[in-house]
Amino acid sequence: MRLLYHFPLSPEGRLVRLALAEKKLQFGAEAVELGHLPAAVLALSPRGQVPLLVDEDRTPIAGAGAITEYLEELYPLENLLGGGNSADRAETRSLLDWLNNHMARDLTDKLYGERLLKRVQRTGAPDSRAIRAGLDAADAYLKWIGAQTELRRWLAGDQLTLADLNCAAQLSVIDYLGDLNWTNYPAAKTWYGRIKSRPSFRPLLADSFPGLPPAAHYANIDF
Repeated sequence: MRLLYHFPLSPEGRLVRLALAEKKLQFGAEAVELGHLPAAVLALSPRGQVPLLVDEDRTPIAGAGAITEYLEELYPLENLLGGGNSADRAETRSLLDWLNNHMARDLTDKLYGERLLKRVQRTGAPDSRAIRAGLDAADAYLKWIGAQTELRRWLAGDQLTLADLNCAAQLSVIDYLGDLNWTNYPAAKTWYGRIKSRPSFRPLLADSFPGLPPAAHYANIDF
């Protein structure tokens, strides 16, 4: 069986878990501690990259982007790039690029990075200015999601794609912290609720971090 090494509350690991589940691929999951990877992981991923997927033939693939592209190539029937033509797939890839380079920098790094990742990696106190900037960015991105999904059902079109899974994976770790004001952005809340209610998402709702419990609404489908 495939085996995924991951940190349960990382957006990258969550994206891979969602992609595997949406493709209906069976896999085992082994949680690892960031910064303290076991020798077995380092032997397969010398650069220390996680998530790390070890496929059924023992092929190791490290990094969320590489893993999701690998899965698309090997298992195209459950298509997560969207549409039936190159333009549709390009739109999904363009959104992925934007989410990875802008949303991650403006929002996820400033809230998840400061409030949770620094704690996990013991790299100092959270930066209050970064957190304030992240909270401002959260409003802007929820507004964008609402505008995008009022035009079409999912972020890249009428089909669920990796863009939705990537965006939801990032938001899920921020929602875990209780830092998203869903009330002011009902269209974004509706979109997130559709993803949150999918079977692929439910295992994520059981994740927790010692000493930092999730927000009260985090595991509720009707939030």
